Amino acid sequence: MLNVLFEDNHVLVVNKPAGLLVHGDETGDTTLADLAREYIRHKYNKPGNVFVGVVHRLDRPVSGVVLLAKTSKALARLNELFRNKKTQKTYWAIVQQRPQPEQGTLVHWLVKDAARNVTKAYAKENPQGQRSELHYQLISTQQDKYLLEVNPITGRPHQIRVQLASLRCPILGDLKYGAPAPLPDKSIALHARRLQFEHPTLKTTVTVSAPLPTIAAWAPFRQLQ
Repeated sequence: MLNVLFEDNHVLVVNKPAGLLVHGDETGDTTLADLAREYIRHKYNKPGNVFVGVVHRLDRPVSGVVLLAKTSKALARLNELFRNKKTQKTYWAIVQQRPQPEQGTLVHWLVKDAARNVTKAYAKENPQGQRSELHYQLISTQQDKYLLEVNPITGRPHQIRVQLASLRCPILGDLKYGAPAPLPDKSIALHARRLQFEHPTLKTTVTVSAPLPTIAAWAPFRQLQ
């Protein structure tokens, strides 16, 4: 079942649940793109192939806003927006350590180990790494859990996860980057909360927010939505 947040003739914005792939991999599991094609096929009674363009991705255990293109023209224009950093992405992350300082900018050079599907952050320039930057701030404290709002400036694999871990604030449930225990549904407490982008044909500003997941980990912060 696709949770549609915004849709018109050119774009489809959905709230991806944790555990669902955005795009296919070696597992062959059903993807968000697959579900979007089926949704469009049935809603509009379209025979044959249905075009769905993946503009950006979220890691499998991450939930939240994902933007898809319904036409090749929209895909090309949205890809250009992301490439030129002309979108605004806002994430919420729950961590178990209070960040020090409580707000700031993190810059690292990230090197991905594709074989192990893990990324390492270097504080100094690394010729093999990609420069990665994000802003974060503590926005709420509840029951010894800390909610951070994160605005990535760059979009690298596992960027928010590894950069927060480098701050000694691994994301709740993220065993890969230092969390002590998993969440019951194997998700991590990282949610793509909001996305702002320029519409590919109308040139208007579109802002879409995704409600928080229903699992218990997010319950203390649900009133902030």
